[in-house]
Amino acid sequence: MSDAAHSTIWLTQEAHDKLSGELAYLKGEGRTTVSAKIAQAREEGDLSENGGYHAAREEQGQQEARIRQLEAMLRAAHIGEPSEDADAVTPGMTVTICYDDDPDDTDTFLLGSRELIGITDASVDVFSPQSPLGAAVVGAKVGETVSYTAPTGATIEVTVLGFAVFTGA
Repeated sequence: MSDAAHSTIWLTQEAHDKLSGELAYLKGEGRTTVSAKIAQAREEGDLSENGGYHAAREEQGQQEARIRQLEAMLRAAHIGEPSEDADAVTPGMTVTICYDDDPDDTDTFLLGSRELIGITDASVDVFSPQSPLGAAVVGAKVGETVSYTAPTGATIEVTVLGFAVFTGA
């Protein structure tokens, strides 16, 4: 699979609008608010011992990192839904696999992003298409065995038992 396919982020229109709104807020009112906090803390005097100043600068750094993250996600975004009649695994689907070393050990997970799909239910397992397992199953068909390298360095083989378009948690 190409790097471009792995860097594509599938978003629903609702998720795209939500992320775009967050980005607009952070670049506008969010920056203004943090700048005001920094200015107010600066007026308190000695910056080396000013906890409020350091906290505001930390908040500014986190906010700018989030802006960069959102901009990158939105640049790589593909708005739409995976096809109901897809013949291979794509982001936005729930995928059921079994581990080849123990066929009775199965897992079902969402291939995507909890944040981008809008899942708040922590009981739903989510794997990014860029993760080792996620990258291995992208493009796989039912019955196909794929392998990936786990963070421990072990090679793990899994078989795709099924997949379906994610319909919500």
